Amino acid sequence: MNDSSTSEELLTVLRGLVHGLAPGDRLPSSRELIDRHRVGPGTVSRAIAQLTAEGVVITRPGSGTYVAPRSRRTETAIDTGWQTVALADRSVDAQSLADSSAPEGAIRLDGGYLHGSLQPARALTAALARAARRPDAWDRAPAAGLSSLRTVFAALADADVRADDVLITSGGQSGLSIAFRAIAAPGSPVLVESPSYPGALAAARAAGLSPVPVPMDEYGVRPDLLAEAFARSGARLFYCQPTYQNPTGTVMSDERRQQVLAVARAAGAFVLEDDFARLLHHGGTVPKPLLSSDRDGTVIYLTSLTKPAAPSLRIGALIARGPVLERLRAIRQVDDFFVARPLQEAALELLSSPAWDRHLRGLAVALRDRCGALVNALAASRPDWEVSHVPNGGLHLWVRLPSGDATAAAEARQAGVIVSPGARFFATEKPADWLRLNFAATTDLADLSAAAGRLEHIET
Repeated sequence: MNDSSTSEELLTVLRGLVHGLAPGDRLPSSRELIDRHRVGPGTVSRAIAQLTAEGVVITRPGSGTYVAPRSRRTETAIDTGWQTVALADRSVDAQSLADSSAPEGAIRLDGGYLHGSLQPARALTAALARAARRPDAWDRAPAAGLSSLRTVFAALADADVRADDVLITSGGQSGLSIAFRAIAAPGSPVLVESPSYPGALAAARAAGLSPVPVPMDEYGVRPDLLAEAFARSGARLFYCQPTYQNPTGTVMSDERRQQVLAVARAAGAFVLEDDFARLLHHGGTVPKPLLSSDRDGTVIYLTSLTKPAAPSLRIGALIARGPVLERLRAIRQVDDFFVARPLQEAALELLSSPAWDRHLRGLAVALRDRCGALVNALAASRPDWEVSHVPNGGLHLWVRLPSGDATAAAEARQAGVIVSPGARFFATEKPADWLRLNFAATTDLADLSAAAGRLEHIET
């Protein structure tokens, strides 16, 4: 059991204990808690510190820990009905982003992150510790980000760009929000692949934009329909994921990449390239990004360390050239001035350490093995489900169901497997015959096999 889960368990126990005591009653000593619950001194210290910060207990040096006086807040409900009128019809669609809670014993094949067993936890801890020891670790960071970190991201982009073209963001989702607000005015259309990443659809709508879907095939978005969508909608922005697209895993062909850039240039529009999965390949050669073929500032490039590292490493980068970069920087600064310097320093330490390269090599093998294991397990347990494409990168399988049953995700949940319903990946149309399965979200290969076994018994 890891330290965080042990701390949470002890917190739960102590909150129950406090609930049964009166204000001023003394809690067991640290030594008693260590012996009784078989935990370490650090776990006890963290739990007591957390309860102290919440105002639940009071610590008295040399005496012990005591139950704090109860709060005398009134419980009268307030009338917030007026807010419905004041907020008018502006809404933020976050439904498709919220990870569902999982019942005990369920196997999670949803979400978009690596399981903890695949994260470089030791390397992250060491990087953060080294970053914290820097004498300027808590100084204000430049609005655009640390120059050294921007240099690293410029190199990772594998294109003819400089550090001055890079803007550090608080992860990929923040980058999406900044880009949508910088490029298009509220009320404008934005073209998106169909299907597309739900986080992008939500960010576009939150910016007041209207996503317009453009169909894909096995080679990526269809350039003929993209040109038609630009002409019909008047859009000035196309959002896409050319490499290991989420949710399909599709890699846009070289020919399509050139066609997409040509169509966008002809329309006088930008292409927002979300290259979230460049470091999530399963081995082999990764195609160069659209950015590498861009000669006139058409492409705005987005990447992040969150997916290949850990959910809380909220470090990403936008790369752009020309006046649009100044717009991006202005919005970035207005939002929150700058990304926390210790996190930037930790990211720089991680990327420059030998452990990062080792992690990526091991991750490629692990993702390839997990993907193959889930494909084989589904072939055995659900031969009626079609894996439309076996990806060589990314975290997901895109599965088509034979019946178009809109309740498949709910039925899977009842069987103890949490999956992502396909409808949330479509901007307008809502087909019910797709599921997205994350093969990187489980503890190990055995869990993938067990999940497929549970799915064998649901009706679709």
